[in-house]
Amino acid sequence: MKSYTLKSIGKKTDYMTILRELDDGFVVQIVRDLDGYEDKKTDYISKELFESCVRTGYLKEIPETVKVALNA
Repeated sequence: MKSYTLKSIGKKTDYMTILRELDDGFVVQIVRDLDGYEDKKTDYISKELFESCVRTGYLKEIPETVKVALNA
C-alpha cells in the first residue's frame, strides 16, 4: 500500500493511502490532521485525477523508510 502526503498550508500532516486499485481508479483513505484530531475518510479517486495530482506536486509519495519510522 503506497501512501502520499497532501500539499497543504502550514504544518499540517495530511496524507492519503491507496487501499485498493480498480480498473479506472483507486479506493483511498484520506487522513487529515485537524488540530490534533484525525479526520479519516474513505473515497474514490480516478487514475486521471491521481496522476495529475502527482504530476503537479499536490501528492508526493512517502518513502517506505519514512513509513516504517512513523509506524514504529
